[in-house]
Amino acid sequence: MSAETPGPVTELLRAAERGDTGAVDQLFDAVYDELRRLAHLVRLGRGSDTLNTTALVHEAYLKLAPPGGLAMNDRAHFFRVAARAMRQVLSNAARAKAAVKRGSGEPAVAFDEQFHGSTATPEAILEVHEALERLAEIDQRKADVVECRFFAGLSVEDTALALGISEPTVKRDWRTARAWLTDALSQTE
Repeated sequence: MSAETPGPVTELLRAAERGDTGAVDQLFDAVYDELRRLAHLVRLGRGSDTLNTTALVHEAYLKLAPPGGLAMNDRAHFFRVAARAMRQVLSNAARAKAAVKRGSGEPAVAFDEQFHGSTATPEAILEVHEALERLAEIDQRKADVVECRFFAGLSVEDTALALGISEPTVKRDWRTARAWLTDALSQTE
């Protein structure tokens, strides 16, 4: 899709930003399957330990659809914000569950692509969330790259478009951020 021709999601975002309440519902219907895929990635493939996929999508939708309308630039921006909303919902749920279950003795989790298929505990999800917040304090762009690539599942190209940076920069930041997060997570053991 060219930059000059906005797609249907971008058009719905623009209509929603203008206050068209029906556009928000149409947008949700149009992206529901992708949001479920994204929720599955954000949940890191875990079942009912915190929230199921459907509940996560609906909780994130409530965060995304404020009464004042949406203010998103385009499809990539929407999914980046959706990934962040889902991560926040999941972190809040994990925080609540961890408060009940302190000291479970679960090992720390390394940050890598295989984490998606692991049995991530609420504590591990919180560790990743907190490490990502620490990374954002040091280098916000690298944290944004992680959110786009890891949590939103965006390609290098889509991440570059969403963040307004070059593809080589995305690749470099992705490598550096993964290494930093792996080190940060290994220190939490």
